Amino acid sequence: MDPQPHPHRVVVLALTGLLPFELGIPHRIFGRANDQAGRPLYEVLTCGLAPGPVRTEADFAVQVEHGPELLATADTVVVPASWELGPVYESGTLTDELAAALAHIRPGTRLVSICTGGYVLAAAGYLDGRPATTHWASAEHFQRLFPAVRVDAGVLYTDDGDVLTSAGVASGVDLCLHIVRRDHGAAVANEVARRTVVPPHRDGGQAQFIERPVPEPQLATTAAARAWVLDRLHEPLRLTDLARQEAMSVRTFTRRFREESGTSPGQWILGQRVERARRLLEQTELSMEQVARESGFGTAQSLRKHVQAVLGVSPTAYRRTFRAASSVGTLPSPDGPSVDAGSVH
Repeated sequence: MDPQPHPHRVVVLALTGLLPFELGIPHRIFGRANDQAGRPLYEVLTCGLAPGPVRTEADFAVQVEHGPELLATADTVVVPASWELGPVYESGTLTDELAAALAHIRPGTRLVSICTGGYVLAAAGYLDGRPATTHWASAEHFQRLFPAVRVDAGVLYTDDGDVLTSAGVASGVDLCLHIVRRDHGAAVANEVARRTVVPPHRDGGQAQFIERPVPEPQLATTAAARAWVLDRLHEPLRLTDLARQEAMSVRTFTRRFREESGTSPGQWILGQRVERARRLLEQTELSMEQVARESGFGTAQSLRKHVQAVLGVSPTAYRRTFRAASSVGTLPSPDGPSVDAGSVH
């Protein structure tokens, strides 16, 4: 029998004034990730600047059992949002107590922030010269306070290898799912998302602010077209075909789609095709040509180009890392004129 692997330890730093929702995200996402034998892939623990109660921005406190020494044992440190960061927010400087706590973090530890938790990483110098994001309402102030940081106010999260940041609130879920996907593949991340009842993947480059997140009831939406596309990702897709599903002109459909999803139809389709390619690479023995056809990229060359651009590794390297045994179902055959997903606007 294989020995029990040591789970990757995630330590969440709880600071005064923390937002309970953001505090719970790492526990919910990482805590639900299991291997094929049902064993936990992560161990999630919480620490404060001292053991004891930590006041939240709600009408209750949380009892934290561990002090900052726990940070020295972390493989990943997560700093959730707080609305009482004091000099960190006001002048971009750490308090002595917070600086002493962060000094426990070992070199090479992965660092993650959720929402305004990015202020802590920036004040400690971890974000200098790196891309980062935070809640859109704080982004301008964040950039003024930390000019050495390459702030992108328009994305859900950033991934710079060992340092990752997310925008506000629910984007912390997206970032933690992205980390699970990066660590253990799409199949594990999708199962966590399914159990958490959230979408399995929103690309980090998607806009933070969507003009009409919940469409007004009297307005036509593009949901039917998106469902239609998901059944036909392997087929060549035309923007006119998508617009026809909603009985809209191409211009109206494109505008409505961007308002509702925060991205263009072409970029959304590209993301969905990469996700399908991920699953096929992980779960099947299909050749690269077959994966390319079934995911809608057409050729192995196109598959390599898009997977490398999105995932940062080749399809072969991705498969080697995240191989999982399962069979592929029968998919419909291609039909109709071709349009490259990334070129639909």
